[in-house]
Amino acid sequence: MRKKIVAGNWKMNLTYSEGLSLAEEVCKILNEKGIQDLEVLPEVLFFPPYLHLSQVVSICKEQEGVSAGAQNCHTEAKGAYTGEISAPMIKSTGATHVLVGHSERRAYFSEDDQMLAGKVKAALENDLTPVFCCGEKLPEREKEIHFEVVSSQVENALFWLDNNSFNKVVIAYEPVWAIGTGVTASPEQAQEMHAFIRKLIKEKYGEETAENTTILYGGSCNPKNAQSLFSQKDVDGGLIGGASLKAMDFIGIIKSF
Repeated sequence: MRKKIVAGNWKMNLTYSEGLSLAEEVCKILNEKGIQDLEVLPEVLFFPPYLHLSQVVSICKEQEGVSAGAQNCHTEAKGAYTGEISAPMIKSTGATHVLVGHSERRAYFSEDDQMLAGKVKAALENDLTPVFCCGEKLPEREKEIHFEVVSSQVENALFWLDNNSFNKVVIAYEPVWAIGTGVTASPEQAQEMHAFIRKLIKEKYGEETAENTTILYGGSCNPKNAQSLFSQKDVDGGLIGGASLKAMDFIGIIKSF
């Protein structure tokens, strides 16, 4: 049975004290009996800015089923890359995951598929789980080439991996037109793309790997629409942006399975 995950990407938000308070509050609520008795309690991930990462990792150690990861990593292990963070550095904090290929990294920092393949490689070499993000822009969906766009992103950045390595990857489908816009893909649209991605994986790696790959949805997911999204057959949870910055909103999404 594939893993269910709800991950919070804080992006460039929250001061040091605000971030630690948020992580502590979420973990405190998750420890309450009403949460623990849920039929499905997904794995919970925090993706804070690097500033918070080490201390958030320490907070997570006190709560079973909660982990932390970095929002990005460099392809190289070390070197003259001012302002960058390497996968070995991330691993040294105790973090377990790293986001790779978020649409904001693609758009604002010109990260292409070749670079993202290198980041996936760096993550795996350091025993970090890559959460690989993919998704189309609005003009690409309007032109009805969204399947081709997502196929290209996934195949170019991931399909060079052998089966064993690919099994360590989590995929997050985030239609760019739905990120931070308040517009959410319909449950049917999300399911359609998730099923398409799973089909690609099946064709490359076989049915068992495809069925065991966790595919998350991201894009204006909130407590009101999470249940309808997560009820779809191939949607295994969410990569949450703005709604992860408020403890009760994030908890509401966690409780949506």
